[in-house]
Amino acid sequence: MWDAAALEGNPYTLPEVQTLLEGITVTGHRIADQDQILALNEGFNLTDEFVGRGRFRLDKATSDEIHGKVAVHEAIESGHFRGEGAAGGGGHVSIGALGTFHASEPGENSANLKREFRRLTDYLLEDVGDPREQAVAYFCAATRRQFYFDGNKRTSKLMMAGHLLQNGYDAISISARRQLEFNQLLAPMFDEGDATEMMQFIIDSRPE
Repeated sequence: MWDAAALEGNPYTLPEVQTLLEGITVTGHRIADQDQILALNEGFNLTDEFVGRGRFRLDKATSDEIHGKVAVHEAIESGHFRGEGAAGGGGHVSIGALGTFHASEPGENSANLKREFRRLTDYLLEDVGDPREQAVAYFCAATRRQFYFDGNKRTSKLMMAGHLLQNGYDAISISARRQLEFNQLLAPMFDEGDATEMMQFIIDSRPE
């Protein structure tokens, strides 16, 4: 979990995360950073619970529940796609020198994003046979589609982990030590829509 937080730029160290999760406040950090760690922990716990009960699914309902935990302090209307509630817009991601990536407009009641999500999961579950490839491809596609106002990478990582675990594989954790490589691969993935290098990077991060 510390790796996931560090990849978001959270300054908590591993010992500080362990201390916080033991119920002891760590001084010298912003409340927002503390809340992000605690929310991530809630998301991890919920994913574990879904897998343990055999009810994890690569579907919108599962993603919404996980997002409702991990982004509760940050995203507008957490647990809902962009455009499902009262707020509209969103989906803009700065990609450095490449400018700004603009994801699809949500449409009325998020109809466009719901359609994109169904197409994605239908394709993965019907046309891609390997659950490992399904999980990694889901992370890349869902991150790029920006279904939510914020917390997309965190939610997609937990969905990837849950799908792997549900199918008998170890979850993949991207080391915080590879944060620079990860961020460097995000920009072309957003800009060009080609996730080949990112998928290979994630696969190379899998447990031995």
